[in-house]
Amino acid sequence: MEKNKNLAFTPKEYQSQDGYDFRLKDPIWRLNKDAELNLAWASTLNLEVYGSYLSVLAYYAENYSADHTKNMNVLFKRYIEQTGVRDILSDSLISYRSTLSKEREHYLGALRGFLRKWHELGYPGISEEVIELLKGWRLKGNEKGRAIALLDAKSGPLTDVEMSALLDGLLDKYMNGELSLSDYALISILAHSGRRAVQITSLKIKDVIRKRNGDVHDYMINFPRAKQRNSNWRDEFNAYPITEDLWLLLDLHTKSVIDRIQRITELQLNAVSIGNLPLFPNYSSLYKGLDEKTLNYQLKFDYYHAKKNTCNQVLKEASSTLGVYSERTGFPLKLTSNRFRYTLGTNLAREGKGEYVIAEALDHSDTQHVGVYVRNVPDIVEHIDKAVAYKLAPLAQSFQGVLVDSEKDAIRGNDINSRIGNGAENLGSCGSFGFCGAMAPIACYTCTHFQPWLNGPHEIILEELIEKRGEILSVTKDLKMAAVNDRLILAVSDVVLRCNRRKAEIDKKELSNGQDYSI
Repeated sequence: MEKNKNLAFTPKEYQSQDGYDFRLKDPIWRLNKDAELNLAWASTLNLEVYGSYLSVLAYYAENYSADHTKNMNVLFKRYIEQTGVRDILSDSLISYRSTLSKEREHYLGALRGFLRKWHELGYPGISEEVIELLKGWRLKGNEKGRAIALLDAKSGPLTDVEMSALLDGLLDKYMNGELSLSDYALISILAHSGRRAVQITSLKIKDVIRKRNGDVHDYMINFPRAKQRNSNWRDEFNAYPITEDLWLLLDLHTKSVIDRIQRITELQLNAVSIGNLPLFPNYSSLYKGLDEKTLNYQLKFDYYHAKKNTCNQVLKEASSTLGVYSERTGFPLKLTSNRFRYTLGTNLAREGKGEYVIAEALDHSDTQHVGVYVRNVPDIVEHIDKAVAYKLAPLAQSFQGVLVDSEKDAIRGNDINSRIGNGAENLGSCGSFGFCGAMAPIACYTCTHFQPWLNGPHEIILEELIEKRGEILSVTKDLKMAAVNDRLILAVSDVVLRCNRRKAEIDKKELSNGQDYSI
């Protein structure tokens, strides 16, 4: 069938899958809080192709995700600009393909689907010759999981040592007031769940759930699913269990969100409205005088939710302020939402979980994209001795405290209650004036308040940790269990190295002053 060639100039109003209205003649289409299409460039097309293109794109906007629709606009625009044509011809498609490397051939693969749908819908502009050409092509698909397969230290999955350092760093910065409650909550959800950024920013307060199960409580987050074909925003959900600690953090965060929104709007909201508030709001979209009826209607959509790039913006800022280093690179961790996702899948594969379990945990509808995790299980260092620990320690920078020459040089050095020992000897001092329930001295070496003494028996602690690691591995045959204290081993190793350097400095200074202690 052939449809009206001038649909692009009719006043019909369309609605995107996420509930945003637009007209074909509008130069900019807003499809959701994250996706905006600039279509001014399309006016250069032949009139017939122009009308058809906008009509097909509107079909995509109504039936597919905003991101997918935006991607089609980008791909078609790229084809037009690189070939210099104003319509769709076999010769120009062949020419366009010749400009693409094998790594970018998937651009044309995705565009092919769009052009075939165009023809299937019956809009003019796509000839049978073009369709036959497209049918005959075998195009390389988009390579999936490259960062996972290579275990890339900058963009691939995080190691256990890196993840442990990150979680400790987040708590430390939050407790010191250097990380906001909102950012702490957002990064914690990403780190614990491995969910996509769009799923995090689509959460509402009611999605954080605590329910009684007999004498205990179960805690979970009801995540909206993403990348589901023909599914509208927040149509499908998948519950993900979380710890009580994470729930308590999110409960504190939700109270802050409710209070701030009610102060901005000067509304006293009922329980239903509060439940529908975004867990991570875009506060700039709220204003004084917003009436409750309008608010409740727009809460059905994503108007007040933070944009999905908020996740990576927060992570980028955290990367530069947390001071958490990778033991693989010696540089601050580069954090993206995808890295947490890769980490979750990789850890499950390392535990021997199958593709179906990994797909379920990552909220995939099938197993076609999870094989890379199973095929590329990363090795944990099987054997750690002092030589290996000394080599990795300066890179990891797991020790967060300050080395002092003696007890009298420490903060609270005159307080015997500040002493940290292993039951036999004292190792250092605690510089914190607050209560601490952590297990000393194990937790101390990675704590910012710990002040190890120069002549403390730190090397003995290191040897005991390495020996215990070997014993656990020998008994359990489980590398992951044996590696649970690897970050601590690196922190103690760092202290030993610092002590050795400091002692060498003192010896050198004494020699330069002409003192001879030889017998």
